[in-house]
Amino acid sequence: MDKQKFGIILPITLLSYFLILMDNSIIFTSSVQIGESLGLSDAALSWVSSAYTLTFGGFLLLSGRLSDLLGRKRIFLLGLFIFGISSLFIGLSTKPEMMIAMRAVQGIGSSIIAPTTLALIMDAYKLNMRQRAISYYGATAGIGSSVGLLVGGGLTSLISWRAGFLINVPFTIILFFLTLRFVENSERKSERIDYLGSLLSIIGLIGMIYGFTEGKTLIVFAGIVVLGLFILRERRISFPIMPLSLFRNRIRSGAYVARLLFMMAMLPFWFFLPQMMQTQFGFSALQSGMAFLPLTIVNFIIALQLPRLTAKFGNNNVLLAGEIILAAGLILLAVSNINNGYWAAVFIPMIILGLGQGLILAPVTSAGVHDAPNELAGVASGVTNTMHQIGGPIGLSLIVSVTNNFQPEIWLMLLFTIVSIIVVFIFVRSK
Repeated sequence: MDKQKFGIILPITLLSYFLILMDNSIIFTSSVQIGESLGLSDAALSWVSSAYTLTFGGFLLLSGRLSDLLGRKRIFLLGLFIFGISSLFIGLSTKPEMMIAMRAVQGIGSSIIAPTTLALIMDAYKLNMRQRAISYYGATAGIGSSVGLLVGGGLTSLISWRAGFLINVPFTIILFFLTLRFVENSERKSERIDYLGSLLSIIGLIGMIYGFTEGKTLIVFAGIVVLGLFILRERRISFPIMPLSLFRNRIRSGAYVARLLFMMAMLPFWFFLPQMMQTQFGFSALQSGMAFLPLTIVNFIIALQLPRLTAKFGNNNVLLAGEIILAAGLILLAVSNINNGYWAAVFIPMIILGLGQGLILAPVTSAGVHDAPNELAGVASGVTNTMHQIGGPIGLSLIVSVTNNFQPEIWLMLLFTIVSIIVVFIFVRSK
């Protein structure tokens, strides 16, 4: 990264985004230790993850729009404060109720940070610099998730699961003061805020995520109905929280669907693979996290090359190539005999999957804000991140409802990826 060109804004935004993604992945490798420490039942333990996911996904649209209307800096500082203080209380939790409540609060902070960081990047950089910055941002999404498995496993094994949350506190303090010093506030707009629409979006998204996470079809249906009411309201008012004009651009619309399908495949991958390696290979939490290093390293290397690749081949063509490579990695993993051990069955597919993820996340992020007006950058980022958040629970719930065997789980992830290839091909051709 060339700091002489990018300045301090890019490190602030990338580190902030990295923290919230890493924090979500930490749960995957430290859940057993959290359950033992706090005496959590399996149902209560699932809520440690679900409480965060629900508020993170539910508040994204509102958070993104508020950053457009009330100013990026103000909303970003609020998100950092909420995330930091809730991380402190999570790390100090002694009761399950406190842990789950603070995870829900932490999700609200993350829902503010995720879209606002991308909007800050769009404000700060233009043309090729913006494309390069978004490439790094998109790559952070993949790297943060996989590094979270390593950090979570390491801290849990060497210190305590609490360290994975307490480590956020000094970082958020530093980021808070750097933001105060270096980030300029965008203009505050006098436009009215659609509070009723915001409430409908929150209820609808939380209903969908909760319904899919808990396997409650009726609640999923209720969430969809509420989101339908939300869309009807957005069509009729002059100050929508989510202007539907965002979806008139076919590239943006296709990117939202592709992001949804990507997470339908990849969150189950990050969820099931550590479990498989701990049960099948006898790995510790730290070892299962380190097993993701090939994916993470390849992802990072590709991220450094993405600006050059997208400049040469085009953003959407790189995205399509990434989807095809991701599918190839899943096929190889699905046909591998896991009884042969990590190096024979998982290592090579990990490298291919890292290459695919690296080629997907930055281009699909860039496509999600393609030609979005600056005054809608926050909500466009919010929609992109909303697809990211709701895709995982949908994919995970569908897979769990069908099978609990590793190989069939991978084949279902492949199915989601194939559908994504078709979607990407259609909107690539539409350009």
